Amino acid sequence: MRTVRTVAELRAELAPARAGPTIGLVPTLGALHGGHVSLFHAARAECDTVVASLFVNPAQFERDDLATYPRDEVADTEVAERAGVDILFAPSAQELYPPGFQTWVEVADLGRTLEGAHRPGHFRGVATVCLKLFNIVRPRYAYFGQKDAQQVAVLQRLVHDLNLDLDLTIRVCPTVRDPDGLAVSSRNVLLSDAERRRALALPRALATKDPTAARAALAGLDIDYVEIAPFDPPVLAAAVRVGSVRLIDNVVLPKERS
Repeated sequence: MRTVRTVAELRAELAPARAGPTIGLVPTLGALHGGHVSLFHAARAECDTVVASLFVNPAQFERDDLATYPRDEVADTEVAERAGVDILFAPSAQELYPPGFQTWVEVADLGRTLEGAHRPGHFRGVATVCLKLFNIVRPRYAYFGQKDAQQVAVLQRLVHDLNLDLDLTIRVCPTVRDPDGLAVSSRNVLLSDAERRRALALPRALATKDPTAARAALAGLDIDYVEIAPFDPPVLAAAVRVGSVRLIDNVVLPKERS
């Protein structure tokens, strides 16, 4: 595996692959876990070259959340290499947002509900950095987890609306869960043992596939939202706070529920 830190280096590394081999992209924020590994494996199974980005994107975080997000590039590099990644793109913030940067991408309606309503500007940051990555890497496939269903919907709309000169398909991989049912997340490491036990109410609530029942099951937690989102496929999505840690999760619903 090669680690590169500039756009120019990444394009040079990928130049030999442009002629035919299939390129897969897995964008990540780092703090890699089993969910990311499942995406790497999915990419490895159908692509000749697998690129992973490792970038804590400041444009999609609030200041406090950015400061507390886990970071360990050495450990992440080992995880990515073991999972079969060929190229790890680990740029600085200045590399992707150089001085004078002022162009942003926003998916209006989809990006303002659910997560967008509680984290203003979040999906503007996601859409902008992912469009940059799509343009730099020019992948045939990009891989995301079902846990981030709204992010997937936003990026699918972006690709559709902007008529990108790319033969790009977004692959959505199933949510990976720990044995106790909690969706794996980089933020889980911030939970105390007691908080983790309380957090198990989230997957149990979503398993009802009913927003009213789910809200009742989450009584005692700080709820940001519990809503049916009319994505494709529709999901019952929720966000809660357990102590200082904010967790999101969702469960796919039958299409007639949308």
